[in-house]
Amino acid sequence: MLHVRLITPAGQTEAVVRLIDRTVGTAHLVVLPGAARSPAGDLVSCDVARESADELVGGLRALGLDTHGAITAENLALALSRDADRAERATPGEAADAVLWEELEEATSEESTLSITYLGFIALATMIAACGVVLDNPILIVGAMAVGPEFGPLAGICTAVVQRAPRQALRSLTALLVGFAVAMLVTAVFSLVMDAAGQFSEAQLDGARPNTGFVYDPGLLSFVVALLAGTAGMLSLTSAKSGALVGVAISVTTIPAAANAAVAAVYGDTHQTWRSTEQLLLNLSAILLAGTLTLLAQKALWARQRPRMSSSG
Repeated sequence: MLHVRLITPAGQTEAVVRLIDRTVGTAHLVVLPGAARSPAGDLVSCDVARESADELVGGLRALGLDTHGAITAENLALALSRDADRAERATPGEAADAVLWEELEEATSEESTLSITYLGFIALATMIAACGVVLDNPILIVGAMAVGPEFGPLAGICTAVVQRAPRQALRSLTALLVGFAVAMLVTAVFSLVMDAAGQFSEAQLDGARPNTGFVYDPGLLSFVVALLAGTAGMLSLTSAKSGALVGVAISVTTIPAAANAAVAAVYGDTHQTWRSTEQLLLNLSAILLAGTLTLLAQKALWARQRPRMSSSG
């Protein structure tokens, strides 16, 4: 369940309470008149089944509470109550299948903001991957995939497309493109330094690499894996399964392909540079396609649940 805390202007409190009362899956309604100071108003709180949360938040926003008051929500780790159990049973569907769109938009917006921290993570991940491809070390490749933050902007683009939010789409696309450009440039400089130190060599890059040669070998299998990973990644975001998201991060060749392209460019190996770039673009496209289709499917399926929820109320 989610715990929802609201600050309502005094004149709207009764309308808010009526909305909560008629929303299926709510419990533990508390009203504290005049308790809020900034902004001034009444403090209203309740718990709501995740399946009903999107409908409730939508209704609260329609009342203008996000403009004239405040709406906050957090996941409840534990709720021991007969009323909570009753609310969960009364709500059609499963909590894991429910999408709280405002929560998803907030999460993807934060993860797809072009910041120093984001650039630092993607640059560090690409440099680690560069070490992995030159040394043909799959452990370093997996580590780089886990560190890379690129799924945030990808998810942001998918969410923006489904929610028709062009500004968010542009912000996420900017973070994605600038992030990879900066990471590859930094990795190229890093490769020159490592070459001067005798740690990287063209012979290592061009030699047999049975463990990491896949990073510049785009094909149908790469596309299929990226499609599956994109679907799993979006499901993990909408259901808050962070462990699954880590698995997605280490299953798709994006950061390693960018690293291989950067190192190959330093040594003038146009074949590996272009093939790695193709691998990168192929996987990014597949993730975007899969993520967008997954969200569209979830939106359509949940729209069919709403009539059932209304009839249950």
